[in-house]
Amino acid sequence: MRLVFAGSPEVAAVSLAKILDDGEHEVLAVVTRPPARSGRGLSLKPSPVGALAEERGLPVLTPASAKDPQFQEALSELAPDCAPIVGYGALIPPALLSVPKHGWVNVHFSLLPAWRGAAPAQAAIAAGDEITGVSTFLLAEGLDTGPVFGQVTERIRDTDTGGALLERLAESGAQLLAATLSGIEAGALAPVPQTEDGASYAAKISADDARVRWDLPAHVVDRRIRAMTPAPGAWTLLQGKRLKLGPLAKPQEPVSGLGPGELRATKSAVHVGTGSAALALGEVRPEGKGAMRATDWARGARLELGAKFD
Repeated sequence: MRLVFAGSPEVAAVSLAKILDDGEHEVLAVVTRPPARSGRGLSLKPSPVGALAEERGLPVLTPASAKDPQFQEALSELAPDCAPIVGYGALIPPALLSVPKHGWVNVHFSLLPAWRGAAPAQAAIAAGDEITGVSTFLLAEGLDTGPVFGQVTERIRDTDTGGALLERLAESGAQLLAATLSGIEAGALAPVPQTEDGASYAAKISADDARVRWDLPAHVVDRRIRAMTPAPGAWTLLQGKRLKLGPLAKPQEPVSGLGPGELRATKSAVHVGTGSAALALGEVRPEGKGAMRATDWARGARLELGAKFD
């Protein structure tokens, strides 16, 4: 089939690479977010999908908005058979949904209708789900509500971060997308409508959402910190200064008597109280500094007796 691929982040680049490496379809062009300024020099850098497309010599479209008339005209002129879309980062206007002959095939990192929305993998970890997965579905006007082509499952590990889980889902999602496109081309695959039973929503994560609430039970705090790793990164405040937190360490000893957010540092561990049991901090990142072990940070911070996260 003749494809136009839409996507932006690294997890989407995995799917684009799979399509290109398989060589079963012709990729006419790639649609991705415009280059953004990043790094110390704030130079303009393409998205991971854009960088891969440029490396492979593919035409790249970077509309500021999918509603841009010039973009809509360009897409219509390309007249793709199908448009795979993975984490593009913007809504596709209803007027464009019917431009590809077989529609837009979206790769979503959950078992729909569970966790529709922007951050499904992180939401699954934070909620304590044991199983998640990937779905391919036909893009429709509702938010991730279109009929489903196929799904694969993935077990969530006790140590999974949002980043680690997404890496695995990106690989299985690329495989599922390839199989879905082959099934569509052969006329052997029809999407099945979603039900509303079990539907849930995973909103885009803000920096405020990543602030740790130490009054919650220990297992909830642990899951939320892992879900926010590496982005946007869980954080807390100590004397008004932000401290970013990596996944927690395994407690080396039982600790009692710590209230929510209260700290106790020894040579071997830094414990913090929660709404239930105390937890041991792992890697931390103080403002303006690099990542370090919590014990090293505590020595430099010279924590006073009774120190407590804000």
